[in-house]
Amino acid sequence: MKTKRIVTNVIYHIFVIAFGLIMIYPVVWMILSSFKVKSEILGANATFWPKQWILSNYPDGWYGSGNLTFGTYFKNSAIVSVFGMIGTVISSAMVAYALGRVNFKGRKFWFTAMIMTMLLPGQVLMIPQYIIWNSLGAVGTFIPLLLPRFLGWPFFIYMMMQFVRGLPKELDEAAMIDGCNKYTIFTRIIVPLMGPSIITTVVISFYWIWDDYMGPLLYLTKPELKTVSLAIKGFADVQGTNFGPMFAMSTLSLIPVFLLFLFFNRYLMDGVTAGSVKG
Repeated sequence: MKTKRIVTNVIYHIFVIAFGLIMIYPVVWMILSSFKVKSEILGANATFWPKQWILSNYPDGWYGSGNLTFGTYFKNSAIVSVFGMIGTVISSAMVAYALGRVNFKGRKFWFTAMIMTMLLPGQVLMIPQYIIWNSLGAVGTFIPLLLPRFLGWPFFIYMMMQFVRGLPKELDEAAMIDGCNKYTIFTRIIVPLMGPSIITTVVISFYWIWDDYMGPLLYLTKPELKTVSLAIKGFADVQGTNFGPMFAMSTLSLIPVFLLFLFFNRYLMDGVTAGSVKG
């Protein structure tokens, strides 16, 4: 039995390591390609390791967007991602508390309506949403990308609801005996206990907003408002793609998300698993 267990563990670790290498290979290839000349990235002379490491792709990519540097695009992405993430966390937590803890008339209806919105493909909503924002004169600003985040995000509402439902209801009852109302219960008791769920929302929503391409493409019509995802696409044109600088800026665009995930990794796992097992 001991030999069988050892063999099983070895096979398991070999499989996990092999699968991990397959998953991380594209990222490693992109990072290495940011130090290559164009002939070594694609074509007959393409190599995995750079034959000659060059750093010029980074300044070429940073200053290669006309009068604007990539610093402008990073700033725009940071504005949209940070404020969008804040709006997502605040609104989703409030709605999750209301649907998960507060008994009010029509709660099941609104919960069903929220779930149904998750079933709609985003492509179905693009045209009507664009018509609405255009009629409001908001196209060409950050408003269409930020304001909806302050109105709740169904995926995170549902995730937080599962967490809230796992908290003992005796906490609410004890707080009400002490004179707390529902607002005070939410801000002073529920929110501090929702830490893992909130951090999970912070990490995932920041990543989704930072990585979003279609939203900025539809609404950000001015060059000075472009985000990183749009600016990276700008390296590809009808005359060809400048792969070296494009991969260099793509590598830099990974740093904020990587650092956020690295810092909150432990809390992220707690938030994902929280509420899945109830005692």
